Amino acid sequence: MAIRTNMWALTAVLATSATTCGAAFQPSKLIRQRTNDLLRTTPPRNSNAGTSNTALRMATVDPKVITSKEYEDICGVNFTPEELEKRLQRTNFLYPKHVEVIQDLEPLVDKMVDEILLETGENAWQPQDYLPDMTKDDWYDQVKDVRDQAATISDDLLVVLIGDMVTEEALPTYQTLLNTFEGCDDPTGTSETAWARWSRGWTSEENRHGDLLNKYLYLGGRCDMRSIEVTIQHLITSGFNPGAQKDPYRGFVYTSFQERATKVSHGNVGRIAKEMGDKNLQKICAKIAGDEARHEMAYQKFCEEILDRDAEGLLAVFADMMRGQIVMPAELMTDGKDADLYDNFSQVAQRLGVYTAIDYADIIQHLVKRWDLENITGLTGNAEKDREYLCKLPDRYRKLATRSMNKAKKITEDEVPTKHFNWIYGRGV
Repeated sequence: MAIRTNMWALTAVLATSATTCGAAFQPSKLIRQRTNDLLRTTPPRNSNAGTSNTALRMATVDPKVITSKEYEDICGVNFTPEELEKRLQRTNFLYPKHVEVIQDLEPLVDKMVDEILLETGENAWQPQDYLPDMTKDDWYDQVKDVRDQAATISDDLLVVLIGDMVTEEALPTYQTLLNTFEGCDDPTGTSETAWARWSRGWTSEENRHGDLLNKYLYLGGRCDMRSIEVTIQHLITSGFNPGAQKDPYRGFVYTSFQERATKVSHGNVGRIAKEMGDKNLQKICAKIAGDEARHEMAYQKFCEEILDRDAEGLLAVFADMMRGQIVMPAELMTDGKDADLYDNFSQVAQRLGVYTAIDYADIIQHLVKRWDLENITGLTGNAEKDREYLCKLPDRYRKLATRSMNKAKKITEDEVPTKHFNWIYGRGV
């Protein structure tokens, strides 16, 4: 019965293919030769279905048991990696000039892969390097040390740490974002272009951050890990749209900003943790912040090189993004119960001084200085206006941020409003 079903499915596939493969193709001969090896299929529920789309989807061709020519005759494509890579390459773009510039950067990106990204495998740091070794005889003492030090940090710092960890754990969303940037994608998932290698290497390093923080919080024993896991799943499911619009210029301005913001946040959590008595957490945050600092350098270098090739194009994008606001990657977080979870988390972070509106202004100032916008000359009217706007923006934003923070402080100087978080079993901070 299975053979008859395979024959039926194969005939359907080949009959369909024959209409596009030319008269020289002989399906009956190929059926006799390849019936046992060619297809893996599940019998259809309805044998009278004919050549329905459902039935055709049930049949698959295994390129390992047929020749390249036979596969091409059947499927209309060549399955060699080189041909597949060629077919998947984009030829039409929304931002052709930007793509041209991005492609010109590939030698630099190759260098960044080698010099900025760390070695993989045994030579790279791993989360386990900063966690108790459960195979050792003193594993219990190691765990106890983690728990004793973790007990010294306040609930409000714990909430900020959880929010940072949730943000890191949404990494699949961020790699998806990188692959939307025109000219920078990884069309096969294993492409050897410089941009594809950078994307995968960056992701592999970032993957360690969420893993390490997740395990630390679990061992600390003060969190509702299930509530946290629900939040992570919600965040990944909800997705993330920073407004890059597939534009690599926008994408790299965003990552230049966001990597620095993440570095600042992790660094401040570590500093406060050390002050409270948790040296383990300080070491963990310092290691993660170090990764973010290296990644920040690379993305800002990409933008510097774009400025050398297309200053007006990058200035227009940078100014447009700043007239809006940088979207934080976890702004859609929810635990399924608190609709204002992100706002509540960010308010606690601001109150503790982990990441504030002043930090936002400082990052803009850093980028203006890093890209030497004060000294760019030879621009047209609109581009010069964008440059002037960007150079004045840090001071303007810092004044607004200071005014806003002072107002918030005045409102809450008598009583700080309590926020309750399911992450820590409903305790208020």
